Amino acid sequence: MTNRRHFIAGMLATGLVPAPTWADAGGPAYLAAAGLSDGSFVLCGIDAGLEVLFQLPLPGRGHAAAAHPSKPQAVAFARRPGNFALVIDCITGRVTATLHAPQGRHFYGHGVFSADGSLLYTTENDYANGIGRIGVWDVALDYVRVDEFASGGVGPHDIKRLPGGDTLVVANGGIDTHPDSGRAKLNIPTMRPNLTYINGRRISEQVELPPEMHRNSIRHLAVGSDGQVAFGMQWQGDGDAPALVALHRQGSAPLLLEAAEDMHGYIGSIALSDDGAEIAVTSPRAGLVQMFDATRATYGRSIALTDVCGVAAASDDFIVTSGTGILQRLSGRRTPERPLMWDNHLVRL
Repeated sequence: MTNRRHFIAGMLATGLVPAPTWADAGGPAYLAAAGLSDGSFVLCGIDAGLEVLFQLPLPGRGHAAAAHPSKPQAVAFARRPGNFALVIDCITGRVTATLHAPQGRHFYGHGVFSADGSLLYTTENDYANGIGRIGVWDVALDYVRVDEFASGGVGPHDIKRLPGGDTLVVANGGIDTHPDSGRAKLNIPTMRPNLTYINGRRISEQVELPPEMHRNSIRHLAVGSDGQVAFGMQWQGDGDAPALVALHRQGSAPLLLEAAEDMHGYIGSIALSDDGAEIAVTSPRAGLVQMFDATRATYGRSIALTDVCGVAAASDDFIVTSGTGILQRLSGRRTPERPLMWDNHLVRL
Protein backbone atom coordinates (compact mmCIF):
# COMPACT_ATOMS: atom_id res chain seq x y z
CA MET A 1 0.00 0.00 0.00
CA THR A 2 2.90 2.37 0.78
CA ASN A 3 4.45 1.91 -2.68
CA ARG A 4 1.05 2.44 -4.29
CA ARG A 5 0.62 5.67 -2.34
CA HIS A 6 4.01 6.94 -3.48
CA PHE A 7 3.24 6.03 -7.09
CA ILE A 8 -0.12 7.83 -7.07
CA ALA A 9 1.37 10.85 -5.31
CA GLY A 10 4.02 11.09 -8.02
CA MET A 11 1.47 10.85 -10.80
CA LEU A 12 -0.66 13.52 -9.18
CA ALA A 13 2.34 15.84 -9.07
CA THR A 14 2.73 15.49 -12.86
CA GLY A 15 -0.96 16.11 -13.50
CA LEU A 16 -1.29 12.84 -15.41
CA VAL A 17 -4.15 11.34 -13.39
CA PRO A 18 -7.64 12.61 -12.58
CA ALA A 19 -8.59 13.79 -9.13
CA PRO A 20 -8.06 10.95 -6.63
CA THR A 21 -10.92 9.16 -4.90
CA TRP A 22 -11.21 6.93 -1.85
CA ALA A 23 -10.47 3.95 -4.12
CA ASP A 24 -6.96 5.35 -4.59
CA ALA A 25 -6.46 5.11 -0.82
CA GLY A 26 -7.16 1.37 -0.97
CA GLY A 27 -10.92 1.68 -0.66
CA PRO A 28 -11.26 1.95 3.13
CA ALA A 29 -14.74 1.36 4.50
CA TYR A 30 -14.09 2.75 7.99
CA LEU A 31 -11.84 5.11 9.92
CA ALA A 32 -10.87 4.77 13.57
CA ALA A 33 -8.39 6.38 15.93
CA ALA A 34 -6.21 4.15 18.08
CA GLY A 35 -3.39 4.19 20.59
CA LEU A 36 -0.19 2.17 20.21
CA SER A 37 1.77 0.34 22.89
CA ASP A 38 4.57 2.93 22.75
CA GLY A 39 2.16 5.68 23.78
CA SER A 40 1.71 7.20 20.33
CA PHE A 41 -1.56 7.63 18.45
CA VAL A 42 -2.73 6.92 14.90
CA LEU A 43 -5.69 7.19 12.56
CA CYS A 44 -6.42 3.91 10.76
CA GLY A 45 -8.21 3.06 7.56
CA ILE A 46 -10.03 -0.29 7.65
CA ASP A 47 -11.50 -2.17 4.71
CA ALA A 48 -14.78 -4.11 4.55
CA GLY A 49 -12.89 -7.32 5.32
CA LEU A 50 -11.60 -5.79 8.59
CA GLU A 51 -8.03 -5.43 7.36
CA VAL A 52 -6.12 -2.33 8.46
CA LEU A 53 -5.04 -0.54 5.28
CA PHE A 54 -3.06 2.32 6.78
CA GLN A 55 -1.95 3.87 10.08
CA LEU A 56 -1.31 7.60 10.01
CA PRO A 57 0.31 9.34 13.00
CA LEU A 58 -1.62 11.79 15.20
CA PRO A 59 -0.05 14.29 17.62
CA GLY A 60 -2.30 13.19 20.48
CA ARG A 61 -5.26 11.01 21.36
CA GLY A 62 -7.96 11.06 18.70
CA HIS A 63 -11.69 10.74 19.15
CA ALA A 64 -13.61 10.59 15.88
CA ALA A 65 -12.96 11.53 12.26
CA ALA A 66 -14.91 13.08 9.42
CA ALA A 67 -14.50 11.60 5.95
CA HIS A 68 -14.86 13.83 2.91
CA PRO A 69 -17.70 12.54 0.69
CA SER A 70 -15.54 12.24 -2.44
CA LYS A 71 -11.92 13.21 -1.81
CA PRO A 72 -9.66 10.75 0.05
CA GLN A 73 -9.34 13.19 2.93
CA ALA A 74 -10.07 12.59 6.59
CA VAL A 75 -10.26 15.16 9.35
CA ALA A 76 -9.06 13.61 12.61
CA PHE A 77 -10.26 15.36 15.76
CA ALA A 78 -8.57 15.52 19.13
CA ARG A 79 -10.36 14.12 22.15
CA ARG A 80 -12.11 16.82 24.19
CA PRO A 81 -10.80 19.30 25.29
CA GLY A 82 -8.30 19.19 22.43
CA ASN A 83 -7.86 22.06 20.02
CA PHE A 84 -6.38 20.30 16.98
CA ALA A 85 -8.01 18.80 13.93
CA LEU A 86 -5.80 17.44 11.18
CA VAL A 87 -6.73 17.14 7.51
CA ILE A 88 -4.96 14.01 6.28
CA ASP A 89 -4.43 12.92 2.69
CA CYS A 90 -5.19 9.21 3.07
CA ILE A 91 -3.22 8.32 -0.07
CA THR A 92 0.08 9.87 0.94
CA GLY A 93 -0.46 10.02 4.69
CA ARG A 94 0.50 13.70 4.60
CA VAL A 95 -1.16 16.30 6.81
CA THR A 96 -2.40 18.90 4.33
CA ALA A 97 -3.98 21.32 6.78
CA THR A 98 -4.25 21.86 10.51
CA LEU A 99 -7.37 23.36 12.02
CA HIS A 100 -6.98 25.25 15.26
CA ALA A 101 -9.94 26.13 17.44
CA PRO A 102 -10.13 29.94 17.87
CA GLN A 103 -8.99 31.56 21.09
CA GLY A 104 -11.32 30.62 23.90
CA ARG A 105 -12.61 27.49 22.15
CA HIS A 106 -11.93 23.79 21.95
CA PHE A 107 -13.23 21.04 19.69
CA TYR A 108 -15.54 18.29 20.92
CA GLY A 109 -14.09 15.51 18.76
CA HIS A 110 -16.68 15.46 15.96
CA GLY A 111 -17.39 17.13 12.64
CA VAL A 112 -19.32 16.60 9.41
CA PHE A 113 -19.04 17.73 5.80
CA SER A 114 -21.73 19.46 3.77
CA ALA A 115 -23.43 17.30 1.15
CA ASP A 116 -21.23 18.64 -1.66
CA GLY A 117 -18.06 18.45 0.43
CA SER A 118 -17.35 22.17 0.16
CA LEU A 119 -17.66 22.90 3.89
CA LEU A 120 -16.72 21.21 7.14
CA TYR A 121 -18.77 21.83 10.29
CA THR A 122 -17.19 21.33 13.72
CA THR A 123 -18.69 21.23 17.21
CA GLU A 124 -16.95 23.63 19.60
CA ASN A 125 -17.09 24.92 23.14
CA ASP A 126 -17.01 28.69 23.65
CA TYR A 127 -15.88 28.09 27.21
CA ALA A 128 -15.52 31.74 28.15
CA ASN A 129 -19.25 32.19 27.60
CA GLY A 130 -20.36 28.64 28.36
CA ILE A 131 -22.16 28.10 25.03
CA GLY A 132 -21.82 25.80 22.05
CA ARG A 133 -20.78 26.94 18.58
CA ILE A 134 -20.53 25.33 15.17
CA GLY A 135 -17.41 26.29 13.22
CA VAL A 136 -17.51 26.46 9.41
CA TRP A 137 -14.40 25.70 7.34
CA ASP A 138 -13.98 26.14 3.58
CA VAL A 139 -12.45 23.05 1.95
CA ALA A 140 -11.43 24.74 -1.33
CA LEU A 141 -9.51 27.38 0.64
CA ASP A 142 -7.47 24.69 2.45
CA TYR A 143 -9.89 24.60 5.35
CA VAL A 144 -9.89 28.27 6.22
CA ARG A 145 -12.44 29.14 8.89
CA VAL A 146 -15.13 31.26 7.22
CA ASP A 147 -18.05 31.38 9.63
CA GLU A 148 -19.62 30.10 12.82
CA PHE A 149 -23.09 29.93 14.37
CA ALA A 150 -24.86 28.82 17.53
CA SER A 151 -25.20 25.10 18.25
CA GLY A 152 -28.45 25.71 20.10
CA GLY A 153 -27.21 24.68 23.51
CA VAL A 154 -24.31 23.89 25.81
CA GLY A 155 -21.70 21.24 25.17
CA PRO A 156 -22.35 20.25 21.52
CA HIS A 157 -20.72 16.87 21.04
CA ASP A 158 -21.76 14.87 17.98
CA ILE A 159 -23.03 16.40 14.73
CA LYS A 160 -24.56 14.69 11.71
CA ARG A 161 -26.15 15.73 8.42
CA LEU A 162 -29.60 14.49 7.45
CA PRO A 163 -29.77 12.74 4.06
CA GLY A 164 -30.80 14.63 0.95
CA GLY A 165 -29.60 18.06 1.99
CA ASP A 166 -27.64 20.11 4.48
CA THR A 167 -29.87 20.05 7.54
CA LEU A 168 -27.61 19.41 10.53
CA VAL A 169 -28.56 17.66 13.74
CA VAL A 170 -26.50 18.45 16.85
CA ALA A 171 -26.28 16.58 20.15
CA ASN A 172 -26.04 19.38 22.72
CA GLY A 173 -24.99 17.38 25.76
CA GLY A 174 -25.84 20.19 28.17
CA ILE A 175 -22.60 19.92 30.17
CA ASP A 176 -20.50 23.03 30.72
CA THR A 177 -16.72 22.46 30.86
CA HIS A 178 -13.60 24.61 30.91
CA PRO A 179 -10.03 23.58 29.98
CA ASP A 180 -8.74 25.04 33.26
CA SER A 181 -10.81 22.37 35.01
CA GLY A 182 -9.78 19.53 32.70
CA ARG A 183 -12.74 17.26 32.03
CA ALA A 184 -14.67 18.35 35.14
CA LYS A 185 -18.41 18.94 34.64
CA LEU A 186 -19.34 22.35 35.98
CA ASN A 187 -23.13 22.59 35.79
CA ILE A 188 -24.65 19.18 36.50
CA PRO A 189 -27.55 20.53 38.66
CA THR A 190 -28.71 22.92 35.92
CA MET A 191 -27.78 21.09 32.72
CA ARG A 192 -30.38 21.01 29.90
CA PRO A 193 -29.39 18.75 27.01
CA ASN A 194 -31.20 18.98 23.69
CA LEU A 195 -31.29 17.75 20.13
CA THR A 196 -31.06 20.70 17.74
CA TYR A 197 -31.78 20.76 14.00
CA ILE A 198 -30.11 23.53 12.01
CA ASN A 199 -31.12 24.46 8.48
CA GLY A 200 -29.36 27.24 6.63
CA ARG A 201 -27.42 28.00 9.82
CA ARG A 202 -30.69 28.76 11.62
CA ILE A 203 -32.25 26.55 14.28
CA SER A 204 -35.33 24.91 12.81
CA GLU A 205 -36.28 22.58 15.67
CA GLN A 206 -35.18 21.70 19.20
CA VAL A 207 -36.13 18.71 21.31
CA GLU A 208 -35.59 18.35 25.06
CA LEU A 209 -36.00 15.37 27.34
CA PRO A 210 -38.62 15.31 30.14
CA PRO A 211 -37.60 17.49 33.11
CA GLU A 212 -36.78 14.50 35.32
CA MET A 213 -34.21 13.41 32.71
CA HIS A 214 -32.39 16.74 32.44
CA ARG A 215 -29.19 15.08 33.65
CA ASN A 216 -29.19 12.64 30.73
CA SER A 217 -26.52 14.09 28.45
CA ILE A 218 -27.28 13.57 24.73
CA ARG A 219 -23.93 12.60 23.26
CA HIS A 220 -23.89 10.51 20.10
CA LEU A 221 -26.00 10.28 16.97
CA ALA A 222 -26.86 7.92 14.14
CA VAL A 223 -29.00 8.97 11.18
CA GLY A 224 -31.06 6.64 8.99
CA SER A 225 -31.58 6.98 5.25
CA ASP A 226 -35.14 8.20 5.95
CA GLY A 227 -33.98 10.94 8.32
CA GLN A 228 -34.76 9.13 11.56
CA VAL A 229 -32.24 10.01 14.29
CA ALA A 230 -31.11 7.61 16.99
CA PHE A 231 -29.22 9.05 19.93
CA GLY A 232 -27.28 7.69 22.86
CA MET A 233 -26.97 9.37 26.26
CA GLN A 234 -24.78 9.42 29.37
CA TRP A 235 -26.46 9.72 32.77
CA GLN A 236 -25.04 12.37 35.11
CA GLY A 237 -27.52 11.87 37.96
CA ASP A 238 -27.64 9.72 41.07
CA GLY A 239 -29.03 6.22 41.23
CA ASP A 240 -30.00 4.01 38.33
CA ALA A 241 -29.88 5.55 34.89
CA PRO A 242 -33.13 6.04 32.97
CA ALA A 243 -33.35 5.10 29.30
CA LEU A 244 -30.06 5.82 27.52
CA VAL A 245 -31.23 5.32 23.92
CA ALA A 246 -33.90 7.20 21.98
CA LEU A 247 -35.33 7.70 18.50
CA HIS A 248 -36.52 10.94 16.99
CA ARG A 249 -38.19 12.18 13.82
CA GLN A 250 -38.58 15.86 13.13
CA GLY A 251 -41.91 17.19 14.28
CA SER A 252 -42.45 14.54 16.95
CA ALA A 253 -41.45 13.81 20.53
CA PRO A 254 -38.44 11.58 21.26
CA LEU A 255 -39.20 7.90 21.78
CA LEU A 256 -37.23 6.45 24.70
CA LEU A 257 -36.06 2.83 24.51
CA GLU A 258 -35.78 0.80 27.70
CA ALA A 259 -33.07 -1.84 28.03
CA ALA A 260 -32.97 -5.01 30.10
CA GLU A 261 -29.33 -4.80 31.15
CA ASP A 262 -27.40 -2.08 32.96
CA MET A 263 -25.07 -0.03 30.73
CA HIS A 264 -23.58 1.75 33.78
CA GLY A 265 -25.20 4.99 32.69
CA TYR A 266 -22.97 5.34 29.65
CA ILE A 267 -23.46 4.95 25.90
CA GLY A 268 -20.18 5.31 24.04
CA SER A 269 -21.32 4.97 20.42
CA ILE A 270 -24.47 4.29 18.44
CA ALA A 271 -25.27 3.02 14.95
CA LEU A 272 -28.35 2.30 12.81
CA SER A 273 -28.49 -0.59 10.38
CA ASP A 274 -28.67 0.25 6.68
CA ASP A 275 -32.37 -0.60 6.56
CA GLY A 276 -33.06 1.40 9.73
CA ALA A 277 -34.52 -1.64 11.48
CA GLU A 278 -31.87 -2.15 14.17
CA ILE A 279 -29.92 0.02 16.57
CA ALA A 280 -26.60 -1.01 18.10
CA VAL A 281 -25.17 0.84 21.10
CA THR A 282 -22.00 0.23 23.08
CA SER A 283 -20.81 0.80 26.63
CA PRO A 284 -17.12 0.34 27.48
CA ARG A 285 -17.98 0.71 31.17
CA ALA A 286 -20.43 -2.19 31.06
CA GLY A 287 -18.51 -4.18 28.44
CA LEU A 288 -21.72 -4.63 26.46
CA VAL A 289 -23.20 -4.10 23.02
CA GLN A 290 -26.98 -3.74 23.11
CA MET A 291 -29.32 -4.28 20.17
CA PHE A 292 -32.76 -2.68 19.76
CA ASP A 293 -35.54 -3.16 17.23
CA ALA A 294 -35.99 0.34 15.81
CA THR A 295 -39.32 -0.41 14.14
CA ARG A 296 -40.93 -1.71 17.35
CA ALA A 297 -38.82 0.42 19.73
CA THR A 298 -38.01 -2.66 21.81
CA TYR A 299 -34.90 -4.14 23.38
CA GLY A 300 -33.41 -7.14 21.61
CA ARG A 301 -30.26 -8.63 23.06
CA SER A 302 -26.83 -7.93 24.52
CA ILE A 303 -23.35 -9.13 23.54
CA ALA A 304 -20.50 -9.02 26.06
CA LEU A 305 -17.18 -7.56 24.87
CA THR A 306 -14.57 -6.03 27.16
CA ASP A 307 -13.98 -2.28 26.66
CA VAL A 308 -16.17 -2.15 23.54
CA CYS A 309 -16.94 1.32 22.22
CA GLY A 310 -16.73 1.88 18.45
CA VAL A 311 -19.69 0.66 16.38
CA ALA A 312 -20.76 1.15 12.79
CA ALA A 313 -23.15 -0.52 10.37
CA ALA A 314 -21.97 -2.90 7.68
CA SER A 315 -24.04 -3.94 4.66
CA ASP A 316 -25.89 -6.62 6.64
CA ASP A 317 -24.28 -6.44 10.07
CA PHE A 318 -22.57 -4.22 12.63
CA ILE A 319 -18.84 -3.92 13.29
CA VAL A 320 -17.45 -3.05 16.72
CA THR A 321 -14.04 -2.13 18.10
CA SER A 322 -12.60 -2.38 21.59
CA GLY A 323 -9.76 -0.91 23.60
CA THR A 324 -8.27 -4.40 23.81
CA GLY A 325 -7.56 -4.45 20.05
CA ILE A 326 -10.64 -6.36 18.90
CA LEU A 327 -12.25 -5.56 15.54
CA GLN A 328 -15.32 -7.74 15.13
CA ARG A 329 -18.50 -8.34 13.17
CA LEU A 330 -21.38 -8.95 15.53
CA SER A 331 -22.43 -11.91 13.38
CA GLY A 332 -19.34 -13.65 14.67
CA ARG A 333 -16.19 -12.98 12.67
CA ARG A 334 -13.43 -11.52 14.83
CA THR A 335 -9.91 -10.52 13.83
CA PRO A 336 -7.02 -11.44 16.12
CA GLU A 337 -6.23 -8.88 18.79
CA ARG A 338 -3.90 -6.23 17.39
CA PRO A 339 -1.52 -3.91 19.22
CA LEU A 340 -4.06 -1.16 18.57
CA MET A 341 -6.12 0.22 21.44
CA TRP A 342 -9.14 1.34 19.45
CA ASP A 343 -10.60 4.62 20.61
CA ASN A 344 -14.22 5.72 20.97
CA HIS A 345 -15.59 5.65 17.43
CA LEU A 346 -15.66 3.68 14.21
CA VAL A 347 -16.58 6.02 11.34
CA ARG A 348 -18.13 4.56 8.22
CA LEU A 349 -17.20 6.14 4.90
